[in-house]
Amino acid sequence: MGEARQHPIGVYDSGVGGLTVVHWLREILPKERILYFGDTARVPYGGRTPGEIIEFSRQIVAFFQKQGVKFIIAACNTSSALALPVVAPISPIPIMGVIGAGAHRALEVTSNKKVGVIGTEATVESHAYAYALEELDPSVTVYERACPRLVPLIEAGHWEGEVVREPLRQYLTPLAKQDIDTLILGCTHYPFLLGSVQELLGPKVEIVDPAEATAKEAREKLGELDLWSLEKLGEDGYFVSGDPISFRASSARLGYTHRVEHVDITKYTI
Repeated sequence: MGEARQHPIGVYDSGVGGLTVVHWLREILPKERILYFGDTARVPYGGRTPGEIIEFSRQIVAFFQKQGVKFIIAACNTSSALALPVVAPISPIPIMGVIGAGAHRALEVTSNKKVGVIGTEATVESHAYAYALEELDPSVTVYERACPRLVPLIEAGHWEGEVVREPLRQYLTPLAKQDIDTLILGCTHYPFLLGSVQELLGPKVEIVDPAEATAKEAREKLGELDLWSLEKLGEDGYFVSGDPISFRASSARLGYTHRVEHVDITKYTI
């Protein structure tokens, strides 16, 4: 087990969204080496079938196994909701998602027990957040809203301005009318739009970014598994199934300047 501590953590998402989780992992677990995979050839996941999302996750887990990771974070709400119930039990590597951490955090901050959730079509149709919240606190009322236009905009580099405020108004206005006091960003891409979301909802609505809560939960789980790294050995690694150049351009805006490698992810499966 001692040698395994020094193995990297694998983090994956459909695109750049999971870098919001990487940011918090760097803050909370600075001694851990991170390997990131963005499935950019198949983004967005929101309109995919459950069968497709499960197969994508099986391929990514197999890729990470080949890379020798010790722990995997599905930094993708759609995968967490639809794939992990199937993939986690057969994964040769411990794996966690983002749903549980986000639900716990929302219940910590809500006062009126009215919680909004925005996410991809697949995440919202799964009702994963509603089930998680209601299991933790049956008195909570959950209002969900699918936002299919947002991930393509973010992947294209549109993070501010009227081009994102217009669809956000469409998606958030019905939730605001329900008097929510807490909103879960149920997609790891959405923190890129945090400023516009907060501006539209106002200061009385607490915004929950599950990325931070996920990183804290990962720290706990690694401790339970006796897998905390003693020191960071080597650089983080970044891999994509699509064009490395466009991913690097987007990630560079967030301060990520590492080399990005292309992977034929379809060669892998568990």
